Amino acid sequence: MIAVPKKKKSAVPENYRHEVLEDYRTCCISRECSILARKEALSGKANFGIIGDGKEVAQVAMARSWKKGDFRSGYYRDQTLMFALGLMTIEEFFAQLYGDPLTDKLSSGRQMNCHFVTPTIDENGNWLDHKNRFNISSDISPTGGQMARGLGLAFASKIFRDLPHLAGDFSENGNEVCFVTIGDASTSEGVFWEAMNAAGVTQSPMAVSVWDDGYGISVPKKFQTTKESISVALSGMEGEGGIDIYTAKAWDYPQLRKIYAEGIEKVRKNHQPALFHIQEVTQQLGHSTSGDHRRYKSPERLQFEIDFDCNRRLAEWIVKNDFATAEELKKIEDEARTSVLSKAKKMYDAYHNSAGELFEKLKTTVEKCRAAFPDLPELERLESELSKLRRPIRAELWKMARQVLFSLAGKTGFEKTELENLIADQKSQGEKWYSTHLYSETEKSPLRQTAVPPVFSETSSMKDGWEILNTFFDKTFSSRPEVFAFGEDVGDIGDVNQGLRGMQQKHGKSRVFDTGIREWTIMGQAIGMAMRGLRPIAEIQYLDYLLYGLVPLSDDLCTLRWRTANQQAAPAIIRTRGHRLVGVWHSGSPMSLMLNALRGMWICVPRNMVQAAGMYQTLLGGDDPAIVVECLNGYRLKELMPENLGEFSVPLGQPEIIKPGSDLTLITYGSMVRIAEETCEMLENVGISVELIDVQTLMPFDLPKTCVESLKKTNRVLFLDEDFPGGATAYMMQEVLEKQGGYRFLDSAPQTLTAKQHRPAYANDGDYFSKPQVEDIFEAVYGILRESEPGRLSQLLN
Repeated sequence: MIAVPKKKKSAVPENYRHEVLEDYRTCCISRECSILARKEALSGKANFGIIGDGKEVAQVAMARSWKKGDFRSGYYRDQTLMFALGLMTIEEFFAQLYGDPLTDKLSSGRQMNCHFVTPTIDENGNWLDHKNRFNISSDISPTGGQMARGLGLAFASKIFRDLPHLAGDFSENGNEVCFVTIGDASTSEGVFWEAMNAAGVTQSPMAVSVWDDGYGISVPKKFQTTKESISVALSGMEGEGGIDIYTAKAWDYPQLRKIYAEGIEKVRKNHQPALFHIQEVTQQLGHSTSGDHRRYKSPERLQFEIDFDCNRRLAEWIVKNDFATAEELKKIEDEARTSVLSKAKKMYDAYHNSAGELFEKLKTTVEKCRAAFPDLPELERLESELSKLRRPIRAELWKMARQVLFSLAGKTGFEKTELENLIADQKSQGEKWYSTHLYSETEKSPLRQTAVPPVFSETSSMKDGWEILNTFFDKTFSSRPEVFAFGEDVGDIGDVNQGLRGMQQKHGKSRVFDTGIREWTIMGQAIGMAMRGLRPIAEIQYLDYLLYGLVPLSDDLCTLRWRTANQQAAPAIIRTRGHRLVGVWHSGSPMSLMLNALRGMWICVPRNMVQAAGMYQTLLGGDDPAIVVECLNGYRLKELMPENLGEFSVPLGQPEIIKPGSDLTLITYGSMVRIAEETCEMLENVGISVELIDVQTLMPFDLPKTCVESLKKTNRVLFLDEDFPGGATAYMMQEVLEKQGGYRFLDSAPQTLTAKQHRPAYANDGDYFSKPQVEDIFEAVYGILRESEPGRLSQLLN
């Protein structure tokens, strides 16, 4: 009898074998989702597909190093990580692919597929327990955009370690790592370098994984990265006090497990950031469904991607090391394929079945209309088109319903009313699905904060504007331990205009601190800190420099609550200063830029520092992000100090009538208020009574409609500011004349008075000829009055 040799037992523990097979199952599920997502997009069942094939093995390995409390700031290739952490089901993956607002828990149909999120607040805006869950900060598509937020999320761990009394449900001794993921080509973006430098300087626990597949869409990395290696290019930052660098192949499962286990533990313990350069990543399915990678990859590269497919290599390694047989792996693969197909179909059917209910309602309603109005050929045509639709989406039905209503112009009857009700119901649903939560709708909204008027007495003292802000910030830091201030020159010298003078010395370097000259990542720090329950006040030194920090504010902070459908919030406050001074680069008023780019933030434009302090107080009591533009020339002007500074608050969206009048309404804000006040006195001397209104905030704008009420009285209006022509004055004009209906009360053409089209020239002479002055306002107001009442006024300006 021949002895049959016993099968050699694997030397690894059984729990490791179980982990390996679970990881392989996750890889197979993720790959099948990618394959099917591409097919669904190319067949027209979905709009677009961008997927994470080729990164499966690296991501299951990375997932093994996660702990509860950790955060991710990633991009749209991380579906495998989401599956591995149990944060997304197959059904949820396809619900987002189809854009179904009813079943897409990631963004309620607001973002394209593979943009991930987990809730950090509840529906009422209350913070959830962050330290006992895996936390996924909401993705954005702009390449590299995740880096700035990732720095802030990691920096918050540093804060919690330094100030453990703030940790609560947010942190466990600052042990949380922020995992950042990015494609290799996106490391060409300036924000990548800025964030890596800032992470090294601040020693924040940020672990950056770079998926290096050799291309940025079609552009190879020889055109992207110095020496064609991001790890080599960053090597000068490596070492103590800088960053750690690890490299591995995307198909080498045991090595990936090793570097992530060792590297992340070091990041977690020491807070030294790390770069994980994952090389030889493949893309079996190409960049996205909008192109075909066979157009730009050589046959040799395409063969490499077959040979070094990470899933294939993992399967070979599993069999070679006796973790499982080829037959057992085949069973896992088949089960994954079957599961993905059935669950995708389930979500596709769910999406179209819900639209099908609307289809039946609309069809029945249109039939009733046809019966009631048989002589309308256009209605007959539309009914025929409707009957030909097969599995229509809601937009098609919404479009058809409205066209049917147009065809019934001039008709009456309950049938038409039924159609109108159906359209109104769908409009309401559409608003709820897609247009809610741009701002907070919770009780914590800044708009719902109780207004506290300033209190003055006979003993109230006159102070410089900077002293008023300084006193306010001192009281705030003393009463609110969660508030931080930082930016260029903010710490040691207390900002260039002294509003924070002495605050670092009194409240500590952890609360008030300096940063490098890096506006993009200063904003990122603010976003990440605010997402983790802290209240940062981050400074852009001058409003002109906002351009350098505009991208993360516009793409990320402004859209956060909206794109997550109220699952995440970041009530960061951005502090800056602008308007009157001298020179091109320190006296800007680019308000139109802000109005167009920052929808989702409140824009506060106080006329003095008392008002600014009141606005900060309101914002700190709320849960929305905002920007406050202090008047650059107001720090040395005297103001009366309120007795209740630190309690006094200015309600947002509430204009203030600075001077009542009857002849004309003058609407402005910020530094122009003081100049307009001087003009009003001059006009009074020639018999013209001007009602001067300071709108105080541009967003929100005049919630009680103070401006139109004034216009009802004066019947004339001049909009004034120092932005470019067509900027904030045009915005205010639209708000008052169109939205508030002010056009009905005009006796004269509305006018605007702005700065010149160029930037402000240097020195007092340059300012005088670049921006509106007292005399310019006088001429504009006098001209409006003389045009409408020529017999009343003297010929002063003939």
